[in-house]
Amino acid sequence: MIINLLTSALPIAIREMQRNLLRSVLTMLGIIIGVAAVIVLMTLGSGTTRHVTEQIASLGSNLLMISTGKSMGPMQSSTAPKFKLADAEAIAREVTSLVAVAPQASSNVTAIFANQNWQTNITGSSERYFSVNNRQLAAGRVFTVSEVRSGAMVCVIGETLRGKLFGTSNPIGARMRLQKLSCEVIGLLKAKGQSSMGSDQDDVVVLPLRTFQRRIAGNDDVAMIQVSAKDGVTTNEVKQSIQQVLRRQRHLSAADEDDFNVVDMKEIAGILSGTTQLMTSLLSAVAGISLLVGGVGIMNIMLVSVTERTREIGIRLAIGALEREILAQFLVEAVVLSATGGLIGIVLAVAIAGVLASVLQIPLTFSPLVILSAFIFSATVGVVFGYMPARKAARLNPIEALRHE
Repeated sequence: MIINLLTSALPIAIREMQRNLLRSVLTMLGIIIGVAAVIVLMTLGSGTTRHVTEQIASLGSNLLMISTGKSMGPMQSSTAPKFKLADAEAIAREVTSLVAVAPQASSNVTAIFANQNWQTNITGSSERYFSVNNRQLAAGRVFTVSEVRSGAMVCVIGETLRGKLFGTSNPIGARMRLQKLSCEVIGLLKAKGQSSMGSDQDDVVVLPLRTFQRRIAGNDDVAMIQVSAKDGVTTNEVKQSIQQVLRRQRHLSAADEDDFNVVDMKEIAGILSGTTQLMTSLLSAVAGISLLVGGVGIMNIMLVSVTERTREIGIRLAIGALEREILAQFLVEAVVLSATGGLIGIVLAVAIAGVLASVLQIPLTFSPLVILSAFIFSATVGVVFGYMPARKAARLNPIEALRHE
């Protein structure tokens, strides 16, 4: 019986939508916007989370970063003494659960070749820098252990810097200037694109650490130490071992707090992913409010429709139509409006998400569950907000309805 009611009410609902096409479109607008907004935000949020995870993973396997101060970034303590090369050597010698240790120091300088110049980031490190950071070569070679020890004037550059200074030509063997230093380009790194923090990972020059310290920085400071742990070793074990070595190296007593910070990049990935997911959920919830607004719009239009069609309803009741048939007719109209709006919203969301993902350069990850949930919710909105007008129509007095002008 229910199926018969629905099948008989569906053609009437479609006919009414076609007869008042503009009003139907305006009624569906809230549903369309709500469904599209929810799907787009959830899709972009999922793509961003995946992008962050991939970017963190691309930094290296089991990577830990050790910096001076109690926290990393601009809030770290400026009074904490910098590391020295001996600190990195002690970690490499005493912490046996590590694959590689790469001390680093960096600065921004102007790179010059011929009549071209470009402000870039220069990093001094050891030959281990490339394996720790999972950097591969597109051409040339990395510097050797002997070049690191002697402070050779050689460098490896990123793709962005190659494009700015050398164009499409091969930079291997060319000499470029970094302040007063003239270095030979011996390697070109494969492109990695932007990091999860938004910085260009290809706008870089890598020198042997001693070369950087002597010719660029003018000191023997090490700003950061990156380490790569062996597979199967927990990062907590590695952290504790590193802390013990550095506390001894930095002559900290048992009562002193650490003046350095050891951060696991997997933890950062988890924090960033969690933050992204939370923001996506909050924004999607806000977008979902427009679905409720769209539902209120459907209810209002359906109430107006009941008033406009009071005489029609009276005629149907007078010739024998049952209350449940009138109820089904208006309820189906409301559901058709909201479900059609939901379908249009899904198509619109797919197009918008595809364009935005391309612009933002993040993976496009549609979730069938999200799309299905948005459609079901839109149809449910039609049932919930369409019931009151349908109930009002079904309970009209036939005689009073026939008298309505």
